[in-house]
Amino acid sequence: MPRLHRALALIGLLLLTQSAAAEKLRLVADLWPPFTDATLINGGLATDIVSTALARAGYASDFEQVPWARALLGVGEGRYDVLVNAWYTEERTKLGQFSGEYLLNRVRFLKRKDAPIEFNNLQQLHTYPIAVVRGYAYSPAFDEDASLQKVPVHSFAMAVRMVAADRVKLTLEDEYVARYYLSRESAKVRNSVEFLPKPLSENSLHILVSLKNPQHEQIVAGFDREIAEMKADGSYERLMKEHGM
Repeated sequence: MPRLHRALALIGLLLLTQSAAAEKLRLVADLWPPFTDATLINGGLATDIVSTALARAGYASDFEQVPWARALLGVGEGRYDVLVNAWYTEERTKLGQFSGEYLLNRVRFLKRKDAPIEFNNLQQLHTYPIAVVRGYAYSPAFDEDASLQKVPVHSFAMAVRMVAADRVKLTLEDEYVARYYLSRESAKVRNSVEFLPKPLSENSLHILVSLKNPQHEQIVAGFDREIAEMKADGSYERLMKEHGM
């Protein structure tokens, strides 16, 4: 009889495991190309990396794109299981469990290739007009430096064209975002600008798994494990190249 009980318990455990694996995780993110964008291949770079790692860990998933506030609220309420593109904040740990870093966002300055500009500290840039996108937060130090000559514009595309035309000396953007938009610019613009080596700031990108999902610890553990495996077996690098990074 004990053997029968053990066998039934094992079967029950297997059925539960299969049921959990068969249930699709609800992935969510806002529009943030090239990381998350429903019009891009597999939902964008970040969505592709995340869904691939989760699939390798045994979790099927669906992706939905909504405004940021709705995505964050939905994770907190359990309507979504996984926020694809989250920077770490203490406040967000009340909503979900963070994974380890799977991408690194680096905000970098761009200048004309023929401009002799160096950046080691913000004081060096006080004499240069810098195109900034209205409403963007770049870094606390940059945002609060009143001595910087900030020229507000509507978009990064406008900012980088102004740099290329020598109407301003610098602009700045997340490196992957900048590369994405530069690939859509004319060769004249694209070939006349370059990144300064030193980044202004760095932020690690994580998934945030809703605490309302009872499997949140297992999901994060499986995701972190598979990201490490993807980096080791070359599949992570292949995804980066497929997205033009």
